[in-house]
Amino acid sequence: MVTASLVKELREKTGAGMMDCKKVLTETDGDMEKAIELLRERGIAKAAKKSGRIAAEGLVEAYISEDGKVGAVVEINSETDFVAKNEEFKTFVMNVAKQIVEKNPKDVEELLAQKALWEEGKTVQEVLVEKIATIGENMNIRRFARFETDGLIEKYIHGDGKIAVLVNMKKGNNEVAKDICMQIAAARPEYVRKEEVPAERVAKEMEILKAQTMNEGKPEAIAEKIVQGRIGKFYEEVCLVDQVFVKDPSKKVSQLLQEKDAEVVEFARFEKGEGIEKKEENFAEEVMNQLK
Repeated sequence: MVTASLVKELREKTGAGMMDCKKVLTETDGDMEKAIELLRERGIAKAAKKSGRIAAEGLVEAYISEDGKVGAVVEINSETDFVAKNEEFKTFVMNVAKQIVEKNPKDVEELLAQKALWEEGKTVQEVLVEKIATIGENMNIRRFARFETDGLIEKYIHGDGKIAVLVNMKKGNNEVAKDICMQIAAARPEYVRKEEVPAERVAKEMEILKAQTMNEGKPEAIAEKIVQGRIGKFYEEVCLVDQVFVKDPSKKVSQLLQEKDAEVVEFARFEKGEGIEKKEENFAEEVMNQLK
């Protein structure tokens, strides 16, 4: 009988996933050594050992359904830029983006558990583990966003998969949607409009601005008024519609949208590896440590 403690032990020994461990233990009637062998034969134990390595390279990709009504953007990480240029890896990333569009998983966990549309009889997790084993690097499906619309969805990929933008527009055309995508890629807004900025974020910013103003020697009463003026600058940085339009700095994005009778509902901007702490390699130090 395969017990939870057996599964846990095998997982600790190999680093393989719970479901993989349970599966091989069932196949081997709970024989630990045979189960480890099976995992190694299938490349799963080998793949699992790589899972501790930092994957901060990779690709961001977007896919839009043929009718233009559903779109998804996804980030899948690898350890090296070399793998990110591998055609097998690129195809895998695009297949995952299509899976998200068609199967609408609620999160990465649900996505991994789904049957892969492009590999019969395998889950997305199983395909990922196979890719780790054959390509020889740790890989990780980090995040995704998915939009459905009765308007239009547009995407923009910059720098061979370094930045991906997906935008959902209520009105407008593909030309203005493309301009908005490029604006988001270049100017890095965090929200569409100021009403979306959390109150605590605004309060914190005003607190910082007030401290800065008082440090300049301004009295508190005057500092309050100056802060009200300066908070506008904050909105210009973080809100898409308040930003200066990068293709024509004489106007704001809100003016462009008004001219084109367009409206942005939501957007997602993924930059490859952002926020992942990369391990600093010091090879000279590594050699010295080995010599000691």
